[in-house]
Amino acid sequence: MKYSRVYIDAIGYELPPVVVTSLELEARLQPMYEALHMSMGQLEALTGIVERRWWEPGFPVSQGAIAAARKAIALSNVHPQDIQVLIYGAVCRENFEPATACRVAAGLGISPEAAVYDLSNACLGVLNGIVDVANRIELGQVKAGLVVSCESAREIIDVTIENMLRDKNLEVFKSSLATLTGGSGAVAVLVTDGSFAKEPRRKLLGGSNQAAPQHHGLCRWGLTTAAALGEALGEGVLNAARQFMSTDSVSVLKFGVDLGMRTYKAFLTRLGWPADLVDKVICHQVGTPHRDTILRTLGLSHDKEFSTYPYLGNIGTVSLPLTAALAEEREFLRPATGWGYWASAAGSTA
Repeated sequence: MKYSRVYIDAIGYELPPVVVTSLELEARLQPMYEALHMSMGQLEALTGIVERRWWEPGFPVSQGAIAAARKAIALSNVHPQDIQVLIYGAVCRENFEPATACRVAAGLGISPEAAVYDLSNACLGVLNGIVDVANRIELGQVKAGLVVSCESAREIIDVTIENMLRDKNLEVFKSSLATLTGGSGAVAVLVTDGSFAKEPRRKLLGGSNQAAPQHHGLCRWGLTTAAALGEALGEGVLNAARQFMSTDSVSVLKFGVDLGMRTYKAFLTRLGWPADLVDKVICHQVGTPHRDTILRTLGLSHDKEFSTYPYLGNIGTVSLPLTAALAEEREFLRPATGWGYWASAAGSTA
């Protein structure tokens, strides 16, 4: 896909107030570490993540999305009534229904004529939402759309630590490691046709999409069935469900890098770019092994990349756009250098 009149008008973000270090998480896991004869510091050593942020307990994700959206709107000349599409793209949602986007739209005062809906696709939700709005703009259907997201890792990490303390074995540690990298945060990306700014910038030129759906089982986050939970606890069938998350980190890295390379090549071909034309890249924030491996595979030097994972962790759908916003604030991204986005593990480039 290529675009001729689509712009990223503004990016707003909201960081949670609670800072949680990897050492703090390991302190809670001390009984497991002792049982496995592991030394403290493994989490940071294996992932490169020093700390991450969490919302306060019970914080509604819609409120984080609203806060980020207000910041994005304040950075632009766009008013809530100008927004014709609002997409909520996070993994974390408040209910199965209604769409969390509805609560965000109500909080912002979005026009009742706007399309308002949730979009779910693992860590790609925000990128998919940007493409969705961009297609509408390119077709002349709308002039402005807002893609929002708010992720919360507190609950799933608490549950994961409980499981790790109950089943103190190396396999549980391996399958739970990726979960412990999770951070929290919110982001809002305002996409327009450029007509709201005197000098529009951050032009969205295009992108490429590749998929490997056969690997759908490598990372799973969901709810146990009531029967399975009851059996596990030896209490019969419970009228409740519980979150679970399990990741095959080695396979995610292997197949994610393969898919990232395929997607990157397709992206360069689609836009007609030589590889040395890329000045800056923003990766999906996973951890040091993933960052180093994908940069090496694509032949990109570390000085072209900006990271936030050491202090924010992996915030899922929020990670890439929030990192881009911080990179611009710190003048890593400047108008003269252009912008390059890609999400290697999920296989989408824009």
